[in-house]
Amino acid sequence: MSKNIYTEYQMKELEKNPNVARVFDRSISYHSAFKIKAVKEYYAGKTPSQIFIENGFNLDVIGKEQPKRSLKRWRDTFEKFGQAGFELERRGKGSSGRPSSKELSAEEKLKKAEAKINF
Repeated sequence: MSKNIYTEYQMKELEKNPNVARVFDRSISYHSAFKIKAVKEYYAGKTPSQIFIENGFNLDVIGKEQPKRSLKRWRDTFEKFGQAGFELERRGKGSSGRPSSKELSAEEKLKKAEAKINF
């Protein structure tokens, strides 16, 4: 979470950016397509700040370190789960989480299903 506290005006301006899903007073939620694009551009040689600026973000508003922090998290997710790591909702009640990196056996799937039922 950012140390920034966004004003109402800043929040409205950030919400106009097509790469932003939602804005809260202390955080920004980005669309998964932007996260994927940003990671790919990073691997192509662009800096985090350059990626954010080219995609319409004002670093004076979001903070100069925000692009670096975001890209670090997104790269970790991309390396572990690939593109699917951004496309599946993994937060909140009832979420199944990110896809497992290993395939479960039929017996493991049954145990997992039974645990859900008994919960």
